[in-house]
Amino acid sequence: MATTVSPTISIDTISDKVYGGERISAEDARFLFDHPNLNDLATLANYRREQASDPNVVTYIIGRILNYTNVCWVRCNFCAFYRVPGHDEGYTLHEQEILEKVQDTVDKGGIEILFQGGLNPKLKIDYYEHIFSLVMEKFPNVILHALSPAEIIYIAHISKLTLEDCLKRLKAAGLHSIPGAGGEILVDRVRKIIAPYKDTTNEWLECMRAASKLGIKSTASMMFGHVETLDDRVEHLGRIRDLQDECSPFRAFVTWSFQPEETNLPIPHKSSSFDYLRTLAVSRIFLDNFANVQLSILTQGPRIAQIGLGYGANDFGSTMIEENVVSAAGNKFILSSEEFERLIQDAGYEARRRNTRYELI
Repeated sequence: MATTVSPTISIDTISDKVYGGERISAEDARFLFDHPNLNDLATLANYRREQASDPNVVTYIIGRILNYTNVCWVRCNFCAFYRVPGHDEGYTLHEQEILEKVQDTVDKGGIEILFQGGLNPKLKIDYYEHIFSLVMEKFPNVILHALSPAEIIYIAHISKLTLEDCLKRLKAAGLHSIPGAGGEILVDRVRKIIAPYKDTTNEWLECMRAASKLGIKSTASMMFGHVETLDDRVEHLGRIRDLQDECSPFRAFVTWSFQPEETNLPIPHKSSSFDYLRTLAVSRIFLDNFANVQLSILTQGPRIAQIGLGYGANDFGSTMIEENVVSAAGNKFILSSEEFERLIQDAGYEARRRNTRYELI
């Protein structure tokens, strides 16, 4: 359903709310998506950012996205990474390969392992318990930021476990937190087009809710620039803001633009940098209960990332020692920690390294 914007809404009425520390409405957010002056959005988003985090500091983390398998039966139309079961190019890493990748991450100063793959029908709960326990035994200081809600829901299903029991066992084996992957757009009409066999909006939210009850924190994300409307973006933001109000599961929010290359989701053109900055700013202004908003340097590149620091972002994300999913489809901007620090400092901020819990190191 389209969001009707009241004629009484203006940039001035929204500014009054922001500077007064008030929450903006969905109608306000929809107005901002159509507001032509990006500088106005940057001003409001930067004000929200300065109220929520240290205005002088931009954080980042050294981590690796460890894609343990690319085998996945779900066939999401936006994904260029997956291979169906039985495909010649499908793989599942052996435990020694995984441990070598973790060792390489630690040797390079990394602390976070973003452990993600696909919905592989051969891998049940015992596989993950074994791998997580091995990693934590050998690398007790590493943080396992692992498995999307879609993976967890599927692991529970094929292992004949309740979602809660599955999460309890994963946590006992070493799972620390859950990335917000798979959120895409939390509107079922959109999800049925881009990923018809994936979890529904309510299933994704329920996984995050259940994890929060067990003390497992997560992040929230939004992938835009495909078949969704601006109303869908606002609805997505509303759903994660509501859940954050309810049980505070999210440490941070990150948004990125869809990378269409080599996927089965044809679109006429990729989202522009202006669309990215606008979406970033509106997200920061709307998500008043999020302390941290993370940039997507992987899809936007260093220049737009620097500009994004003035549009509400306070975190540069991960240096990503390895990444295979987004870069299977589109741009690949993988930078070192030294380059991160230079870019942050050149933009006028102090660069500080953090861990997954957003604790400064």
